[in-house]
Amino acid sequence: MTFENPSREHIKTLLEQAKNVAVVGLSDNPERTSYMVAEVMQKRGYRIIPVNPNAERILGETCYKSLSDIPEPIDIVNVFRRSELCVPIAEEAVKINAKVLWLQLGVINEEAAEIAKAGGLEMIMDRCIKVEDSILQPRRDIQ
Repeated sequence: MTFENPSREHIKTLLEQAKNVAVVGLSDNPERTSYMVAEVMQKRGYRIIPVNPNAERILGETCYKSLSDIPEPIDIVNVFRRSELCVPIAEEAVKINAKVLWLQLGVINEEAAEIAKAGGLEMIMDRCIKVEDSILQPRRDIQ
C-alpha cells in the first residue's frame, strides 16, 4: 500500500499539541538546513532536542547520542538523515513512545513508515516541518 500523509488539518493538530521535538541529524553548522529549520522551530516555541553523537550542544540544548538517551517524552521525532538510514530511527521512535515520526522534505522510506504506524506513531514524510508549521500556524509567536 502506498503511503499517504495525514491531512493538513490533522498535521496542524499534531503541531499544536507538540512541545518537544527531537531532531535526528541536527548539525551544529548554522549553514546546514537542519540547523536553520531547528532554529526557526525553536524561535516559534518548540523545545528542540538535538540528536547528534558528534556534538555536545546545539542551539543551547544538550545533544544526545540517540533517541533512547533522551530523558523526557518526545512528541515529534524530526529526521534529517538519508532515506536508507530511517528504519532504525523508526524502530527507536517506537521504542521511546514518540507520538510522531516526521521525515523531512526529500526523505522517504516506506518501511520506516510501516514500522512507525504499526508502533502507534503518526507518520509524516517528505515534508518540511518548518514550512508546514509556518503555513498551518502563521500566527505562532516567534520568541
